[in-house]
Amino acid sequence: MLASLRELLKEGYAVPAFNAYNVETVQAIIQAGEEVESPLIIQASESALEYAGLEEFAAYVLQAAKKTKIPVGFHLDHGKNLDTVKRCVKNGFTSIMFDGSSKTFDENVKASLQAKRIAGKIPIELEIGALAGKEDYIEEREARYTSPVDALRFYNLTKPDALAVSIGNSHGWSEKKLKLNFKLLKEIHEVIPAPLVLHGSSGVSDAQIRKAVKLGVMKINMDTQLRKAFTLALKKSLFENPDINPRVHLEKAREAVKKTCVERIKVCGSSWKAFK
Repeated sequence: MLASLRELLKEGYAVPAFNAYNVETVQAIIQAGEEVESPLIIQASESALEYAGLEEFAAYVLQAAKKTKIPVGFHLDHGKNLDTVKRCVKNGFTSIMFDGSSKTFDENVKASLQAKRIAGKIPIELEIGALAGKEDYIEEREARYTSPVDALRFYNLTKPDALAVSIGNSHGWSEKKLKLNFKLLKEIHEVIPAPLVLHGSSGVSDAQIRKAVKLGVMKINMDTQLRKAFTLALKKSLFENPDINPRVHLEKAREAVKKTCVERIKVCGSSWKAFK
């Protein structure tokens, strides 16, 4: 069933937000949630929507979400174009993430408020502070940790339903083990009443993710791990099996993504929480 971001985010666990980009990844995410009865969020980046077709992809995800019994949100991930925000609102997304974190503080506030006006009653996630690494394999960004003072000022000016923060996390796959700044996270959590969001979790250890959940993180984004599982399984199937039916190989990729999603759901602590 379709669920709002406001309904999904609750204290005590984090809802996994999995990036999807084709039929198989959507199926895998929902199947994983059903297997361990977890609420979840299916999200898509602007580039994924451009690739799949925003209207067509939205129609498929919404139909799949409505058919399952577990609560599923449909979320725009890292929206930077206000026109994309408009199209997502028009096509039934249950929440929007607008990312103005690369802008100056004042520019971020201004653009975020514009996005919020477009979203209307639809919940919106905003971001303050910038993550290192590659975002959606397109753009290199320098890290800028979130200041608790700036976070509170930003929250008071924009009043988002969820706030993404930079505390040592990084987009994409990091070769080195990332170390989250829990002191900073605790300070932010103490002044921000909104649920906090952790982007770039692929290089973060399971133990750190569990600790972050205890310190106020209620939504965790996951993309790179799913891409890796899909691609490696697809390569292996194509290498080992000469069958020219693409469904044979895509099924293996779907199963690998599902397995990865189940593992990440358990780390988030959201398994068996769908009907509570």
